[in-house]
Amino acid sequence: MLKRNVLRKKTDFDSIYNRGKSVGDRYVVLFYKPNGLAYNRTGFLASKKVGNSVKRNRARRLMKESYRHLLAEGFIPDGPQHYDFIMIARNTISGRKCAEVEKSLQSAFRRTGIKKK
Repeated sequence: MLKRNVLRKKTDFDSIYNRGKSVGDRYVVLFYKPNGLAYNRTGFLASKKVGNSVKRNRARRLMKESYRHLLAEGFIPDGPQHYDFIMIARNTISGRKCAEVEKSLQSAFRRTGIKKK
């Protein structure tokens, strides 16, 4: 069974890239757009600029874990309007600890201007 809160379709990614907004930080770039659904959806990407497959997978795992921590702390906005988020790893993420990536992601979410309910 597929998780409903994960972005999968190319059309979803394209609409977020083309019609959404973006915020960059030291280790992460965050794209976001309202989705009109009753829940947030996420996508985590790491391009070949980050490194080989081991480094790309680690970058995605770091971003996912950081997102989970922020969600558990109640930092991720979850109000009447829900969003699609795409988090893209920058090549500077290689060799970083989870706490550093979490601070970077938290800073990016803070700068989106999306208020938590």
